[in-house]
Amino acid sequence: MLIIGEKINASIKSVGQAISDKNEEFLINLAQDQAEAGADLIDVNAGVGQDARESATTIIEWLIDLVQDVVEQPLCIDSDDPAVLKAALGRYRGETVMINSVDAEPDRLQSVGRLAAERQASLVALVMKEGGIPRTVDERLQAAEIIVEHLARVGVREDQIYFDPLVLPISVDTTQALVTLRTIEEIKSLYPSAKTVMGLSNISYGLPNRGIVNRSFMLMAASAGLDAAILNPLDKKLMSLVRVADMLTNKDPLCKGFIRAHRKGLLED
Repeated sequence: MLIIGEKINASIKSVGQAISDKNEEFLINLAQDQAEAGADLIDVNAGVGQDARESATTIIEWLIDLVQDVVEQPLCIDSDDPAVLKAALGRYRGETVMINSVDAEPDRLQSVGRLAAERQASLVALVMKEGGIPRTVDERLQAAEIIVEHLARVGVREDQIYFDPLVLPISVDTTQALVTLRTIEEIKSLYPSAKTVMGLSNISYGLPNRGIVNRSFMLMAASAGLDAAILNPLDKKLMSLVRVADMLTNKDPLCKGFIRAHRKGLLED
């Protein structure tokens, strides 16, 4: 499973403050810690808050420079503003990059899709239209169809797309975990070249003992066909179960990755 480290996100209070204060040491340590913990990509979200767009692009350029100077992992550039994404991609020096994200809204598909096509970037696609997150599998699949067709017109291949099946807090609606899992299964069937990704921690929002919920849902999603997850790689128990999931879903030939992690002392029961 592809692991995208979620910690450099301005919506996290301490990170937002560090970005505002230009606390380079804090952010560098956070990037390096995630890389050392096994993240394959590092998500970078500088937020916008009350800053003007010009300020937002300046901040993301600074943050992209900071992170890519200290880790070798590719970046997942995370913003809901196409202008900010464009500025970040212009600053980014690596060959491999992921953009987070688009949905089925036509204007956004056009602008962000063209950025992904030009840069040959992987693209996170939320299976939702205007008006909010769909409650049913069928509605999410309708959004996925719109996304695939529109992105194809601007030059984005199916294998560049990472569909996000959407995760709603189980505390709000106990049916939604199953809706997400069934959406993953259907997407994998309908679009075999595409990948799936989700923000794991959304499932446990509002609950106690969130780690148990996150880890359990990750295993269920892996069984359904999940290819990637945006998660906290500093959670050693979660990362241990990611390695177990890879082994149990035939993504770790001869159990080599699991055994290697054991020998390095990376597994936590």
